[in-house]
Amino acid sequence: MRFLILSDIHSNLEALETVMRKAEGQYDRVMCCGDVVGYGPNPNEVTEYIRELDPLIVRGNHEKAALGLVDLTLFNPLAKKAALWTQSVLTPENSDYLQRIPSGPQDESQFTIIHGSLLDEDEYLVDLDEALQTLHKTWNPLTFFGHTHVQGGFVLFKDGRAGFLNPEMKKGIHESQLRVDLENKFLVNPGSVGQPRDYDWRAAYLIYDQEQQLVRYFRSEYPVEITQEKMRSAQLPQYLIDRLSLGR
Repeated sequence: MRFLILSDIHSNLEALETVMRKAEGQYDRVMCCGDVVGYGPNPNEVTEYIRELDPLIVRGNHEKAALGLVDLTLFNPLAKKAALWTQSVLTPENSDYLQRIPSGPQDESQFTIIHGSLLDEDEYLVDLDEALQTLHKTWNPLTFFGHTHVQGGFVLFKDGRAGFLNPEMKKGIHESQLRVDLENKFLVNPGSVGQPRDYDWRAAYLIYDQEQQLVRYFRSEYPVEITQEKMRSAQLPQYLIDRLSLGR
């Protein structure tokens, strides 16, 4: 079984369409680690696209924000403004779909998907000490997570050593591979489809081949200027527009 794993799409239709076109024929099922909406200009179109894909999915904090399930004073002012705009344009049908997305974790054979961490669905796993808490707690050797918008992850070896997963994705490189020995434990982040924050503006995703125990990280250029122009038309914050082409 081959899984296309997406995360943090953030209402970016151009990025999502590019990823799906690039991945065509290379996967059997789609999974999503949350944050379908938020920040970007096409929450309805992206939600409808995801609905059609019928993925194994967990909710992110921006699903909760779009549904009024979280205190927006906890968001930074720009994220709050985008969340309120998303609330104002979501159709009832798409709101209903987002409402039905379960919280993590969700399990498949030999792996788990979460948005933040096993301890807190909204926790950012950015350093090794935080990641180790989830790695020690997880019951599966492989866990896919999102939320940080940073492609890569963490590994806990069976001998107790631990470290970062840093895919080699310099300019001009579009794929990096990781062989996963399931005697160890892995936390793997596909990166953000729609708003990367690892200093690479390209849409990020991965494909996991369960039979070969192979993770393939990908980056794809997409027409970011179209997304940015839509955001200007929606009067979304300029900082959110600019960051798309900066990857941070």
